[in-house]
Amino acid sequence: MSTVNAQESKGFYKLSWLQRIGFGSGDLAQNLIFQTVACYLMIYLTTVLKINPAFVSGLILTVRLIDCFWSPIVGRYIDNRNPKLGKYRTYLLYGGIPLTVAACLLMLPQVAEWSMTMKMIYATVSYTVLSMIYSVVNIPYGSIMASMTRDNDEVLILTSTRMVCANIGQIIVQAGFPIGLALCIHSAINWEQAIFMAIGTIPAFIILPLLPTLKRWLGKKGLYYTLLTIGLVGFAFLFYIGKFDDVSSSKWTLFVINVLDAKIPVTVIMLVKLMTGVGLLVGSLMWALVPEVITESEYRTGNRPAATVNALAGVAFKAGFSVAGWITPLAMGWIGFNFATEESALATDPMAWFTVTGIFAIVGFFLLMLCFMGSKENITTTPEKPVTFGEMWQEFKASKCLQLVLSIFVVVFLASFISGPVNAYYTELNKYSDIAQNAILIFTCIIPAVLLIVVGLLIYKYPLTDERLDEINKEIEARNNK
Repeated sequence: MSTVNAQESKGFYKLSWLQRIGFGSGDLAQNLIFQTVACYLMIYLTTVLKINPAFVSGLILTVRLIDCFWSPIVGRYIDNRNPKLGKYRTYLLYGGIPLTVAACLLMLPQVAEWSMTMKMIYATVSYTVLSMIYSVVNIPYGSIMASMTRDNDEVLILTSTRMVCANIGQIIVQAGFPIGLALCIHSAINWEQAIFMAIGTIPAFIILPLLPTLKRWLGKKGLYYTLLTIGLVGFAFLFYIGKFDDVSSSKWTLFVINVLDAKIPVTVIMLVKLMTGVGLLVGSLMWALVPEVITESEYRTGNRPAATVNALAGVAFKAGFSVAGWITPLAMGWIGFNFATEESALATDPMAWFTVTGIFAIVGFFLLMLCFMGSKENITTTPEKPVTFGEMWQEFKASKCLQLVLSIFVVVFLASFISGPVNAYYTELNKYSDIAQNAILIFTCIIPAVLLIVVGLLIYKYPLTDERLDEINKEIEARNNK
């Protein structure tokens, strides 16, 4: 038996680029929907449907609380079953169709003509259904990565590929949504706004492909600290420009490029936003720690609870998103910026919102099918007896690694999403009152910067080194081959 085959027989599988990209296409698919909700749903509900921001805040929090109970149920269900089409892949196929339909119905244009009570009911039902179906697809998708290989280098490459695809989805939505709205209503495209919304995702396309090299140079924690430091400097500069200077000033323009007969200034502000994206990229890298936590759990318990751990990670990820969605409209209203009454940063035509969302959802469905065909499950286990919720809680209490990773997820994604919708207003900062400007700066600069400092402190406490992981994996395989 060759050395490669011997290693693969122990679970250390080497993956082809077709498998890596096939798997990554699932993250691209889901981000076309998730980023639409994360960045634009709050703006849609408050400026298109004119729903009170306080209600929207409560709705986002309530749906996420429901998901905190729903996701572990989904994870437990998946871990305890082994469908013929794949323990995890099956749900990409059977969950993809209802997810696409639910995403299209989220922004149904006829709702804008209904009474306020009916708008609120429809928003509640449609968003809750979409969120629950999303978990049915997202949790098993995350579990696939831990089932493809035990090789830490391969997991890192797979994570970087997945996150590049995820950031492609993010940049398509963040830049493409305002562009798509403008095209639908035949208005001029605000290129500066579109670029500012999306430019924070650019570092992913530079850093993620270099991740194995950067990790060798800087070490796991050194890499995280470097990215966080760059992000903090970026947030500081972004705050300084917004607070003490004129965001729209031509002196910040470095050069001008021509796109579709439009002159687009490239500014210092865009480059500073690029730096903030480097810091927030740590959120993407956190997914590389999830397979480590799953492996550590298998080492202690003998079971490999991939879906359960991914469900808990999903709860933590969505907790950060939900707290951001809950507190942003409320706190900005307290400070003096009300999304429902201030001038909207985006077009408010209901049909335009439905059209753009529908296109993203349908494209996402075909990408999910590509992921289904391209992913291969090599390492899966089904417990001899069903995993109970009590055992899930015991696992959370027993694993310091899991506790730290979940805490990092909450904080880093709170930093990412608390500024998401507000970014659309930053390039138009001078149009608003001093109080409103302060509200925008607090949420786009100060709060994310403070949260990144907290992320750094949590990473400092994370105990699993690559050397220890290799030892654990070898001991697991030796134990399984007895």
